[in-house]
Amino acid sequence: MIIKKHQDVTEDALAVMGQTIDPRLVQFMISLVKHLHNFVRDVRLTEAEFREAIGLLNEMGKLSGDTHNETMLLAGSLGISSLVCLLNNGDNGNTETAHSLLGPFWRLNSPRVENGGSIVRSDTPGHPLFITGWVIDQAGEPIGDAEVDIWHTSPVGLYENQDPAQADMNLRGKFRTDKNGRFWLQTVKMIGYPIPTEGVVGKLLTAQKRHPMRPAHLHALIVKAGFKVLISQVYDPNDPHIYDDVQFGVTKALMGDYVCHDEPRPSSNRAMVLA
Repeated sequence: MIIKKHQDVTEDALAVMGQTIDPRLVQFMISLVKHLHNFVRDVRLTEAEFREAIGLLNEMGKLSGDTHNETMLLAGSLGISSLVCLLNNGDNGNTETAHSLLGPFWRLNSPRVENGGSIVRSDTPGHPLFITGWVIDQAGEPIGDAEVDIWHTSPVGLYENQDPAQADMNLRGKFRTDKNGRFWLQTVKMIGYPIPTEGVVGKLLTAQKRHPMRPAHLHALIVKAGFKVLISQVYDPNDPHIYDDVQFGVTKALMGDYVCHDEPRPSSNRAMVLA
């Protein structure tokens, strides 16, 4: 088609997208072109704004690497990551779910730790935290021999792959559930933390007068053959940002019960217990 008016561009592009071989990709591309073209018309995107948008996309690519994913950070800050997670779990988004976001700071090959062991691998001052968890199926039956990958920030609000002062794989570990579906471990209590703001996401938050804070939480990734992988987080309901998470990740099902105990615990006079 020889383009005569702006509507012709959309019609021509949609015709080309329809030639895609894979049926799911056809669906993606047709919907994407429709929404993007309508967006450009809706906001009357200027040439200068278009160039700036392309520059931001390029900047996100340059900022992403082994220790940081700016594109994933933006998806979370727009609520897209949480929406995808909810729509794919909990009866297609109709009910609450304990499934959550993987997040950009998970790492492959965290060390195997025996139940009851500690995941603290370097000097990490903070409140001792004792965790007991149970892995069960939808009928409430325990799932034994499941792999449970745990990770979280330090009490200064940094994951170890962000912080050269921490030992490699500090506050990370993989556990196996026993025949009752139980696993347990020792660590130190995490705190909330700001997401990185040096890049595109930081510019967006500044423009919107939004804070960059995430509430304190513990990550878990649970795997066993024959079951869907469960990614979850356990949030501290007493965190000051529990109701305004910058990444829109908190649901009621994900709020835990972090309880302070004064009775003596191993290697500590006071401890937080999450069970």
